[in-house]
Amino acid sequence: MHSLTALVPMAGSFESPQINYGAIAPMVIVIAGALIGILVEAFVPRRQRHAVQVWLSIGAVVVAFAALVTLTVDNRVKTLGGSIVMDGMSVFLQGSLLIFGLLGVLTFAEKFGGDRPDAFTPMGASIPGSTYEVAADRAGLATSEVFPLALISLSGMMMFVAAGDLITMFVALEVLSLPLYVLVGLARRRRLLSQEASLKYFLLGAFASAFFLFGAALLYGYAATVDLDGIAAAVSAADPGLEPLLVPGVLLVLVGLLFKVGAVPFHSWTPDAYQGAPTPVTGFMAAATKMAAFGAMLRFLYVGVEGSRWSWQGGLAAIAVVTMVVGAVVLVTQSDLKRLLAYSSIAHAGFILVGVYAFSALGLRGVMFYALAYGLMTIAAFAIVSMVRQGGSEATELSQWAGLGRRHPILAGVFAFLLLAFTGIPLTSGFTAKFAAFAPAVQAGTTGVVLVVIGVLASAVTAYMYIRIIVIMYFAEPTSDDVVVADASPLTIAAIAVGSIATLILGVIPGPVLELAARASELIR
Repeated sequence: MHSLTALVPMAGSFESPQINYGAIAPMVIVIAGALIGILVEAFVPRRQRHAVQVWLSIGAVVVAFAALVTLTVDNRVKTLGGSIVMDGMSVFLQGSLLIFGLLGVLTFAEKFGGDRPDAFTPMGASIPGSTYEVAADRAGLATSEVFPLALISLSGMMMFVAAGDLITMFVALEVLSLPLYVLVGLARRRRLLSQEASLKYFLLGAFASAFFLFGAALLYGYAATVDLDGIAAAVSAADPGLEPLLVPGVLLVLVGLLFKVGAVPFHSWTPDAYQGAPTPVTGFMAAATKMAAFGAMLRFLYVGVEGSRWSWQGGLAAIAVVTMVVGAVVLVTQSDLKRLLAYSSIAHAGFILVGVYAFSALGLRGVMFYALAYGLMTIAAFAIVSMVRQGGSEATELSQWAGLGRRHPILAGVFAFLLLAFTGIPLTSGFTAKFAAFAPAVQAGTTGVVLVVIGVLASAVTAYMYIRIIVIMYFAEPTSDDVVVADASPLTIAAIAVGSIATLILGVIPGPVLELAARASELIR
């Protein structure tokens, strides 16, 4: 047993932690932007509030990215007493999160064309009397507080991927989660569905956080520290008397992390939250939350408890298998597009877990690249979904998309390309990402090969549904004449363009980003 004097330091032995402000500058800028946004809500007149929040949020994210590139890359250190670790992985993931944050803000800012009679275009015709205020209100984004909420969540995600101990990781988990619970409930056209989704997400998220905290307590009992390096040292020492605390602690912490990525059996919140949330919020949440949770998972597993992986690695493989199979099979049964993309995200979480299973630098690289590629195509896809409407609300039933390819070919073509990327067709980032995640698992042994085979089969199953959507858009007859396509603002068009072009570039010329991810695979231990 650990002695009391080892656990309780002597009075006067505490030292103020050294703070490297260059290393934490991006996080400070984002949270400062969020706090200023809260003041804007209090003091700026309502009519000016939306525009101020949009440009404030864009400015905060852009300045934070500039600080990351100019300051943080040269300050790869442990800071704040070791609670924040800024290494290559932190820099890569934070940069990716800031990109997702920028694209998310662009889609949040959408008010569908302004106060013009052509604000909605029903497959090429016009509907007089449409106004952007009605559209934005029904989308749930007329409330300008979405911007500071998104920035607060983004700051938590950035802290999550850089946390050097379990307490900081838990605080970051709550900071990123609480604003998302509110954002999910902001849809106004389908208010009851949105609020129900928010409540489910909150309740299940609270349970997952409790599991995480209980696991952290067990690991503290095992290692007498919550610092990941200290836990790794305790694992190396392998005290047999404390061994029963280790594996349950690891598994309980993983429950909290797997909940955030939407892995089975911790996925039940995903389809409801994705369907009930305003679609731009769904895109941001699907991309950024998955990136942040996998970043935290990589740091916990690769730094803290890698030495004990033989005790629980089989469980991780089993969860990867179930996640891929359930996500792929249930996806085929969906008729609502947002729920379909939710189960798609579950399947993709399983694919990424195959890369995590590899426990190698190549696996680390593959996971980071996959999370980046998936996030970019996801934000663009949900932005397109938000543009197709019927009766003032989102047209998410597959039957409502019939004939879209013939009447609005550019929009349908871009969406079809993104669906092919989800499938993993060559010359898209989806193919490169799957290869980057699966190849290291093949080198990890027989179990890794089995995981890859199951992943390939699950991808084939999902391909059926993605191609079916393309067939519906191009070959099915429209079932209604009042399905409309919103005349989106340049901000949403920019988000779709960036996501789609990046999906193409990462499929055709993935080398530079893969090399960047490889250089970022060196962890500070």
